[in-house]
Amino acid sequence: MRAVLQRVTRASVRVVSDDGTAEVVGAIDRPGLLALVGVTHDDGDAQVETIARKIAELRILAGERSVLDDGAPVLVVSQFTLYADTRKGRQPSWNGAAPGPVAEPLVDAVVEALRARGVEVATGRFGAHMAVDLVNDGPVTLILEA
Repeated sequence: MRAVLQRVTRASVRVVSDDGTAEVVGAIDRPGLLALVGVTHDDGDAQVETIARKIAELRILAGERSVLDDGAPVLVVSQFTLYADTRKGRQPSWNGAAPGPVAEPLVDAVVEALRARGVEVATGRFGAHMAVDLVNDGPVTLILEA
């Protein structure tokens, strides 16, 4: 499991339909984190717990505080492209990304593990075409591997 964390002052995600209309499905309107989460084939409960713990406890907010310290929100967006293999050719391979039936429950489990820690969580919509808007604060961007 991989996650890209961005410290943000605000962030939102819109689902874009085939006709071009968009609906905001998740947003945070105060400082917190945007977590783009990707799942690979052999991920499971241990990776979910590691990623959720890191998201909640990393001291990357202002004043070296964590999401738990500040009661800050997190916007979680599934991102299969985090497992792109770009080593050969010009077209990425997506073989490293888990298929939807495997990945979706694990992304949902990350969200539930964060909520179980008392974190306010907003989400995107798994498998949808999404547009993510954010204001990166710092900028601070980290890559997590579990």
